[in-house]
Amino acid sequence: MSAFACARHFFSGCAAFALTLWVTPVSAADEPVDVELVLAVDVSLSMSPDELEIQRHGYAAALTHDNVLQAIADGAHGKIAVTYVEWAGTNWQRVIVPWTVIASRTDAERVVAQLSAQPPNSARRTSISGALEFGNDLFAESGYQGTKRVIDISGDGPNNQGAPVNLTRDELIKQGIVINGLPLMTRGGFTGAYDVNNLDRYYSDCVIGGPGAFMIPVNDWTQFPEAIRRKLVLELAGPASPQWAAEEAAHPPVVSAQAQPATDCLIGERMWRNRSWMFDSR
Repeated sequence: MSAFACARHFFSGCAAFALTLWVTPVSAADEPVDVELVLAVDVSLSMSPDELEIQRHGYAAALTHDNVLQAIADGAHGKIAVTYVEWAGTNWQRVIVPWTVIASRTDAERVVAQLSAQPPNSARRTSISGALEFGNDLFAESGYQGTKRVIDISGDGPNNQGAPVNLTRDELIKQGIVINGLPLMTRGGFTGAYDVNNLDRYYSDCVIGGPGAFMIPVNDWTQFPEAIRRKLVLELAGPASPQWAAEEAAHPPVVSAQAQPATDCLIGERMWRNRSWMFDSR
């Protein structure tokens, strides 16, 4: 019955009917999945076009790898929901692949096709905190209910714009979100003016967090595809799984989140404020 008809027949009991409609939820329940995974990938100007392509290809290869697909299949629901986001400055985030379920190789190949549909674009500045906040917003509209919510963030420099990254991280952890990291210590791109020593330690102390959080550093671009594959397996399988044990037996231990930060989490902001020239590379 329309609202207009309801108004005309108010005393016939239509008001009670309208009230019932108003309090009854109209949205379907979120679809259950094992993991809701945000893949947040740095595309700041410090990344060369070739490096941007290496990142895209690395994620594409990892998502269709047998070990990753097995980790997905071994979950309680046998499926995950994933979205792929590229980010740079505070207000520059682009969803390249919207929330998509992966439960099979065909699903994974569908995600890869979307990744390959158009080339990546670069943008200025580096706001890890902005990327984390954007990822948090994506969970609210995913339409899925994951047993675990994870933001998988990669980058080649410290936060230099937006809110302090450690404070943003702490807020997301309070909401039950796990943040894992992939620090890119490759010294590539157009300039190294804002590089920091021990980016892996910065990620460990200032970026990653939550139960079981870890990061895997990349010291050379040849390591990138394997690092992505390994990180996805660990994220999807979990610390108690045989796959986690197998990965740790085959590779050096992952670096877990530290209890007490030792790194200056504002080093990127300080470097930006103290720059002596105006060319903006990130």
